[in-house]
Amino acid sequence: MVTTREFRIEDYDSAVELWRRVEGVEVAEGDSKEEIARYILHNPGVSRVAEEGTKIVGAVLCGHDGRRGLIYHLAIEPEYRRQAVGKRLVEECLNALRESGIKRALLLVAKDNASGRAFWHRCGWEDIPGALAMGIDI
Repeated sequence: MVTTREFRIEDYDSAVELWRRVEGVEVAEGDSKEEIARYILHNPGVSRVAEEGTKIVGAVLCGHDGRRGLIYHLAIEPEYRRQAVGKRLVEECLNALRESGIKRALLLVAKDNASGRAFWHRCGWEDIPGALAMGIDI
């Protein structure tokens, strides 16, 4: 039986290992243990994990800046897909954002991640026409 709960920093190693194995999720700058600890401390209770027993089978980072919600790194073990585990984690993230007064959330999906985009579309997310993701290392 899969249960869900708040992401804790003690979950970091298992979550990163999952993120690295799952196609379409990129572990990059900003994903060190210290940076993730700061992120979940700034956004308590919003990031989530799914587990069966003591094994983490899904993980997602979520937070907000006071205006917009952001979802990062949703990954589900392949053998647990199509069981609504990902959808459940996302719904829990969105509920936590709503409770914080956030009315819109955003995420990034790699252009070549067709299955990821299909998942997000099935969950009701929409493409943002004309928008182009941009970034800078500071």
